[in-house]
Amino acid sequence: VQALQYGNPMGIPDLRQAVIDRLLAPKGIKTGMENVIIVSGGIESINLVCQLYLESGDVILVESPTFVHAIEVFKMFEVRCIACETDDHGLVIEDVESKVKQYSPKMIYVIPTFQNPSGRTMSVERRKALAELGSQYDIVILEDDPYSELRYSGDRLPPVKYFDETGNTVFIDSFSKIFSPGSRLGYVHANEDVIRKVYEAKTATNSHTNMVTQILCAEFFNRGLFEPHLKLIRDIHRERRDVMMDCIKTMLPEGVKYVYPDGGLFTWVELPEQVDTAEMLADAKAQKVAYVPGREFFVEGQPIRNNGMRVCFGSVTPDKIQIGMERLAKVIRSKL
Repeated sequence: VQALQYGNPMGIPDLRQAVIDRLLAPKGIKTGMENVIIVSGGIESINLVCQLYLESGDVILVESPTFVHAIEVFKMFEVRCIACETDDHGLVIEDVESKVKQYSPKMIYVIPTFQNPSGRTMSVERRKALAELGSQYDIVILEDDPYSELRYSGDRLPPVKYFDETGNTVFIDSFSKIFSPGSRLGYVHANEDVIRKVYEAKTATNSHTNMVTQILCAEFFNRGLFEPHLKLIRDIHRERRDVMMDCIKTMLPEGVKYVYPDGGLFTWVELPEQVDTAEMLADAKAQKVAYVPGREFFVEGQPIRNNGMRVCFGSVTPDKIQIGMERLAKVIRSKL
């Protein structure tokens, strides 16, 4: 009966408790029910937080490159996205602080772990420094964390929220990668006063998150299915990651740069500068292989790297990864 009725905009208690005990506590975050609200996927998390804080003409700082769907949400609010420098250890904090002083942003959007699209992970030192920047300049740090459960190598790192002492960091996450993308479930974790405002925005937007999928997901946790499922998908994706990285290393020509991701579902490849991956895509599709051209992930403030590409291994079996990478390598060589 509960599944077919209107529900509390905060989300059902069982699922919120699962978030607290099974997802946040292992990250070192101790919190209560009043600090978690269930929403309709990670994209709605971004949308609701933007409703709280942003007005037309505001500035948001983002990573370069960054998640294309987040950029689309920000554009709806008519804000200006300014890109900050990144390297193999994530956001370059000195550049972030410089742009904070220059642009006085309302928000900094960041994906610290297995970043989309680069696959990079921000260092612990930079996570702590970013949280401190949010506190020092009274800026919202919007931390997006949909991939951290999918770690295949390396040590787990605490989120930026772990270092937040003033409530400036808002932590958002999705169940898409660990339960089901079609369920459209996610959550926001923040200080109670922020969650109350998210509650109001959520109520005005769509009353509450789908009750049927919430109950299914809560049972997934309550019946002890989450941990064995997580181990299974980690093992599956680890093998695919390893095959993909071996193919990149052995098949692609010299001069190609790439990120070795410790988790997530994709890697970032940069070809020699004369190759435009957007123009090359038609040739790749003709060989029945695809990727996302790098230019899709860049905003104002940094040069667009037309030679970059996001290559995904998450939904492809190892044998097809090898076939696809052979075809892609052939297309790349033809452009050189």
